[in-house]
Amino acid sequence: MIALVLGGNGFIGSHLVDKLLAKGHRVRVFDKYEEHYRRPLAGVDYRFGDFGNRGLLADALDDIDTVFHLINTTLPKTSNDDPAFDVQSNVIETLFLLEQCVSRKIGKLVFTSSGGTIYGRPAALPIAEDSPTEPECSYGITKLTIEKYLALFNHLYGLDYTIVRPSNPYGSRQNPAGIQGAISVFLGRVARNEPIEIWGDGEVVRDYIYVDDLAAGIYKAATMAAPERIFNLGSGAGHSLNQIVEAIRTVTGRDARVEYRAKRAFDVPQIYLDIALARKALDWAPVTSLETGIGKTWQFIEELQRRND
Repeated sequence: MIALVLGGNGFIGSHLVDKLLAKGHRVRVFDKYEEHYRRPLAGVDYRFGDFGNRGLLADALDDIDTVFHLINTTLPKTSNDDPAFDVQSNVIETLFLLEQCVSRKIGKLVFTSSGGTIYGRPAALPIAEDSPTEPECSYGITKLTIEKYLALFNHLYGLDYTIVRPSNPYGSRQNPAGIQGAISVFLGRVARNEPIEIWGDGEVVRDYIYVDDLAAGIYKAATMAAPERIFNLGSGAGHSLNQIVEAIRTVTGRDARVEYRAKRAFDVPQIYLDIALARKALDWAPVTSLETGIGKTWQFIEELQRRND
């Protein structure tokens, strides 16, 4: 495989690059920035540019047979602030990518969608791939729109594709000082001796998947022959934020302080994914327990602190 990883210097993308290299594939990365937490890897062809720079993106597609699309220019929390930008920078530019893939006869495109935002408020749990899709933020709408265009391009032009819908990933190289990724952000606050901030009573339930397991699932989606095209990738179980805090206390040995804030209206009370299809069709399942994953993430954050001291 000669793979192009769009967003390969990001949190999830960098772990997918590791997986591809470990399997002996040739890898090219297209991203706006260098990796934040480590130096460039030997053997990787790095190309730098904005997703909207069509000339640079087209050049990056030369001689590629498999494309992994992990780029997204917005976040779920802020995407409603400027839906037009969300559509222009994600949907429109992805349409250009799909056109290029067709004209270059790219063998396969794997798109990283969203296992949370596209479903909205679930009517039943766990959520399977055929559950209703009622996104409540622009981020989820644009992800779902891209999914529909992939099906259209397959119908019209035969573009082969697979969609993965991850739950909430966490692990090394996720920004512990950021605004996304509860486990990493909570651990970052514990490391800095700051209180953990929780919106609401802490009983919001989410599905958390360790990033190495997610990368393995994305890889399987590209390499396994399966008639299905859409796969949930999660742990298959839900944990409340309060449970996450208790697990953090156990793993770190720290007395993590919590400050509860007013509940946010847009927070879905519970969501976790049914991963039975991925188990069956992709021969994939997560292997990292919550406690083990938190421990590995904590090691990464402690190492970051030692570097910065």
